[in-house]
This record gives sequence, C-alpha cells and structure tokens, in this order.
Amino acid sequence: MKKRFRLTRQSDFQRLLSRNRLYAGRAILGFASSRPQPPSRVGVSASRKLKGAVPRNRARRRLREVARQVLLAPDSPLTGRGIAYDVVLIARPAAVEVAFASLEAEARALLQRLAGPSG
Repeated sequence: MKKRFRLTRQSDFQRLLSRNRLYAGRAILGFASSRPQPPSRVGVSASRKLKGAVPRNRARRRLREVARQVLLAPDSPLTGRGIAYDVVLIARPAAVEVAFASLEAEARALLQRLAGPSG
C-alpha cells in the first residue's frame, strides 16, 4: 500500500479509536471517520490477543492486502461518492485462520456501512 494511503501517526489512530466502532466481524474490527480531502487512508493493527510476532505480522499483512483490494480499489463506491475516509482495521485472532475470501467479505461489509444506503 502506498504511503499516501496509509495512516501512520499514533494521533490519527487514537482519534479514530475514540469514535464508535463502525463494524465488528469475526476477523475484523473497523473504525472510520470522514476526512476533509482525498485520498482515503487506511491504518492496520493487530489485537494483542494474537500471541507471538509471526501471527500478528501475518494478520497485518493480510489486512493490508484486503484494504488495498477492497477499500482503496479504483472501483470502490467511496471513490465514486467523492467522500474520503480515514479507516482503522484491527485484526482479531480469527484473521490468521479464516480464508482470504472471508476477510474480503468482511471488508466489503465495512465498505457498505461507509457507502451508506445510496452506495
């Protein structure tokens, strides 16, 4: 994921995590907030319930790829609406085990929540 699409500052993560949770799935927790100017940015983290560095890093890599393919894709509904978002995805322990298609489905559900009923 290119740097301009990433959330990197701890203050950005804290701002989003202080808001209400937007989506809670089996493998992903999602927090989001609109931002004044494009592009949308995504930050990825892993729960501390994932013991060990290897599973945590694997979960983060999988979520980054899902974000790149689903949330930041050129055909994403968010791009068409012209509203930019900051999104934080947190990997739950199931994120390491579930199929990649399940992660994509959860990311699409999060996207539907962001896009709203007209998206």
